[in-house]
Amino acid sequence: MSGTQRPPGRMLRVGGVPLHVLCEGSGPVAVLSAGLGMGWFDWEPVVPLLTPHRTVVRFDRPGLGFSAPALEPPTAAGEAARIAGVLDALGLTGPVTLVGHSLAGFHTEAFARLYPERTAGLVLVDASVEENARPVPARELRTMAAEIRGLAFASAGLPRALGPALRRLSVRSASVKRHDPAPADLIRRTYGTGRVVRAVLMENARYRDVAAELEEFRAHHLLPPAPVTVLAASPGTGSWLERRWLQRQRALAARLDARFEAVAPAGHLLMYDRPQSIAAAVLATPFLRT
Repeated sequence: MSGTQRPPGRMLRVGGVPLHVLCEGSGPVAVLSAGLGMGWFDWEPVVPLLTPHRTVVRFDRPGLGFSAPALEPPTAAGEAARIAGVLDALGLTGPVTLVGHSLAGFHTEAFARLYPERTAGLVLVDASVEENARPVPARELRTMAAEIRGLAFASAGLPRALGPALRRLSVRSASVKRHDPAPADLIRRTYGTGRVVRAVLMENARYRDVAAELEEFRAHHLLPPAPVTVLAASPGTGSWLERRWLQRQRALAARLDARFEAVAPAGHLLMYDRPQSIAAAVLATPFLRT
């Protein structure tokens, strides 16, 4: 992709924010939502496995990828409503399979609880887990601090200098393949901007708040009678950290009455290491007609 080429997909205004959205394929709908600070292109290995059988929807959350900055800090309810808004803007009103990676596992589970009639299934891909999450003090101060850091980094030119390198480093450390397949020009056009850096800092600052909000939803909003799958990355090292992570993922699956699968060998970025496992979980979700 050259520096002057427009990104694929289109811009849709959702909740007052122009979002970069891609809709490909045909058939039942699957929505793919990536983890903290990640973009639409991180699903590239999975999409061709699904589009012959599914309508695949991807979008960049505010500030990420090619989407405009957010108007408000992220919340679980807000991100669930954003998914619903994207589907509405595309004219997709029937039940969908939601695929949430890492932090987006909070968002997709919140959608399933708040919009049960629109949920055909849920696939959590090495999803974030915060047992018994509670509200964290000084939320507004943390939010303001993230905004100030983001503006300071941008004004100092740090995103252009460090953003792409940090992206590459994080992907390589979270994949057993130790390689970031995203085009270098695309990484520069996104992670080299202050907009994306500010969005990453804000998602990180509000992480525990979103986890606590989802915990409240779990107490008051039942999951719909739809299949849930928890895919957990297993690098195969046998380390204490790996065993502990798999234990937490199994506990999440038990709590959600979900099917559990340890995917090995794979790092946190399952979409790069084992895209076929994600596709298989999506395609195993029954198609619900309305």
